[in-house]
Amino acid sequence: MRTSLRRTLVPFLVLCAAVPLAAPTAVFAADGSEGPPVLTGTVSREQVEDAVPAWVAKVVEAQIDEGDAGALATVEPGASLTIYFGTWCSDSAREVSRFWRALDQVGGLVPFDIEYIAVDRADKRPPELAETVHLLYVPTFIVRREGQEVGRVVETSPNGIETDLLALLTGRASGVLSTREDL
Repeated sequence: MRTSLRRTLVPFLVLCAAVPLAAPTAVFAADGSEGPPVLTGTVSREQVEDAVPAWVAKVVEAQIDEGDAGALATVEPGASLTIYFGTWCSDSAREVSRFWRALDQVGGLVPFDIEYIAVDRADKRPPELAETVHLLYVPTFIVRREGQEVGRVVETSPNGIETDLLALLTGRASGVLSTREDL
């Protein structure tokens, strides 16, 4: 009996040890349809680009305001930016890819922290996000200074994501920036 248990348990433990604990979760459409993988949790740009290669092409194609993109590298240090998005969402693909193009313009060197949080298709408003972040639509870019929210860009940036984030990061704008009229 011990030998049988060992033969079953050892491969299982080896498999468990090989799986990284902090990796994002990939979930595919519940209906079995084709589509991009749906990542959830804290992710990196590299993880998103590996999971959804089409986003790389969107970065290359994105048209940005190069002056505002360059100015992102000169904002006062100390802010943080949290981006809630869906790898399945066309608005997220457009806005996040454009933001990445702006980051590429400055070599990725910006004086603020950036955190990417991927949310799933079925639950765009997880209870903890709905209560603490008031997440209604994705993507949502939230700018904070000293732990306090300064403002956010929701779903579609009215002036271009690099321009609107620059305005929030420099204090020229605050509150909700969006083309949505129901916010």
